[in-house]
Amino acid sequence: MSSQSPRVIISGGGTGGHIFPAIAIADALKKQNSSTEILFVGAKGKMEMKKVPEAGYPIEGLNIVGIQRKITLKNLLVPFKIIQSLKRARGIIRNFSPQVAVGVGGYASGPLLRAAANKGLPTLIQEQNSYPGITNRILARKAKKICVAFDGMDNYFPKEKLVITGNPVRQNVVDLEGKKERALSHFKLSAERKTLLVIGGSLGARTLNNSLLSHLEKIKESGIQVLWQTGKYYFADAKEQSNSFDYDGIRTLEFIREMDLAYALADLTISRAGAMSISELSLTKMPSILVPSPNVTEDHQTKNAQALLSKGAALLVRDENAQEELIPLAIELIQDEDKLRDMSQKAGELAKENAAGRIAKEIFELIG
Repeated sequence: MSSQSPRVIISGGGTGGHIFPAIAIADALKKQNSSTEILFVGAKGKMEMKKVPEAGYPIEGLNIVGIQRKITLKNLLVPFKIIQSLKRARGIIRNFSPQVAVGVGGYASGPLLRAAANKGLPTLIQEQNSYPGITNRILARKAKKICVAFDGMDNYFPKEKLVITGNPVRQNVVDLEGKKERALSHFKLSAERKTLLVIGGSLGARTLNNSLLSHLEKIKESGIQVLWQTGKYYFADAKEQSNSFDYDGIRTLEFIREMDLAYALADLTISRAGAMSISELSLTKMPSILVPSPNVTEDHQTKNAQALLSKGAALLVRDENAQEELIPLAIELIQDEDKLRDMSQKAGELAKENAAGRIAKEIFELIG
């Protein structure tokens, strides 16, 4: 590597599933070479504009939005915003002079990586899902390397550019050693009961919440306890209903910040099948029941889930069947210790450790 400080631009965001991997990559770059200068580029008004500075990195915003799936006048503005964002991206690149540009998916990565490739800069894409979005498929044509988490990605990308690294996960989330006692105390739950963890993504999931509310009586009868992340839109209602139900084994939270403690405590997890969730479940050796979201492009969460399902590390319940089937299945499974042990072992076999470090290594190789 040259003697000057490496300069890396990282773009993307929109959801935690894009932002946290991006921050994990930045941390790994700093760990491998502390003099690395990093600039993030996000979409104005999106959560990266808050989360990235909280993690200690500078960020510039592009005035970019995605195409709405429903017919709306806002879609007419999209081409103008793309042109405006490309111009702004060129200015950011000119001012920062990066040696490589990294895209993690999300609105901002399109204009930024396009501008970088047009300037002759090497670009690297990190694709989290087993089914890539349209932005990454377009950007792949000019990318030098494409880091992926799932097998079979040569169906969508040129094989010679692919590097299987796994998804970068925040290390503190999957480091569970010796944390169970602290977790019990933190969430005020009992060491005597089996614990079911329910997480519907950072915004929650109506289906998972309704499934729980439909079976409060069954949960009480079973004697298990539930650690439940509702998401902010559903929290007030879920809290009121679970509080009015006379059972001390349900802990209702809007958002769980201490995911390491939640995983350390859980015997079984119910989750959507976002790419980062799949990575966390395998790295924590967590038996799971997955309910893929029906509201994602090309049903990619079902494709993500296949990684765990095909190895016997998870079970799947369809969104439309969840309200009836999900909680009875979870109660049955959580009592079967042999089955849980087997699923845990199989989940662990799929884990790809130190993905962020591997991606950082690929980035430094592109700098040369």
